[in-house]
Amino acid sequence: MLNTPLLQINTAGTDTADMAGVPEEKTLSIIDLITSGGIGGQLIMLVLFVLSVIAVYIFVERYNAIKKANKEDENFMNQIRDFVKDGKLDSGISLCKQTDTPIARMIEKGISRVGKPLNDIAAAIENTGKLEVYRMERNLATLATISGAAPMIGFLGTVIGMIVAFHEMANAGGQISVEMLSQGIYTAMTTTVAGLIVGIIAYIGYNLLVARVEKVIYKMEARSTEFLDLLHEPVA
Repeated sequence: MLNTPLLQINTAGTDTADMAGVPEEKTLSIIDLITSGGIGGQLIMLVLFVLSVIAVYIFVERYNAIKKANKEDENFMNQIRDFVKDGKLDSGISLCKQTDTPIARMIEKGISRVGKPLNDIAAAIENTGKLEVYRMERNLATLATISGAAPMIGFLGTVIGMIVAFHEMANAGGQISVEMLSQGIYTAMTTTVAGLIVGIIAYIGYNLLVARVEKVIYKMEARSTEFLDLLHEPVA
């Protein structure tokens, strides 16, 4: 009966000692990673943040613009066909002005050239189409640049972080610890991760926008060819 309380006391003391010997697990938040990289790391992270905001803005703005350009009324070309055949060119131009799409602006330019040689009409439509494509592709080059520059900026932050870490190790002399080295490494690698994330997002966004632009260009070419074929048809 006397041994049981003593056994319980010793067990509790052992558990306390074991708990005291277990190293406390440290958690590191994203904010800690960003702020612990020194001035160089913080500047790199700030640049990457600005690039990410620019990339998201360009993607959203261009996506909505291209989506608007891709809209097409199924009866638009049928109405244009009727106006041209009936000789109501002014009505056709008015319809094109009311339709805010690249295809409508191309057809409007073609109708305004009716009566001139077909080569001149085709050239006018082609030039208008090039201008419309240029408008749709506005800022896409910037998005492509961000997709390539962001990872390199992240690697630059990593190199800076590693230089700082080794500099601290050199100043520490013989008191180099694993903790000192590991802290510098994971702080430096944070910029690489951030740069890769920004670059991947910008790269995916750029390719999605390019694919949508190519789809609109295909429609523009098809409608311009259809309009030129309409002008080739003999007048009844």
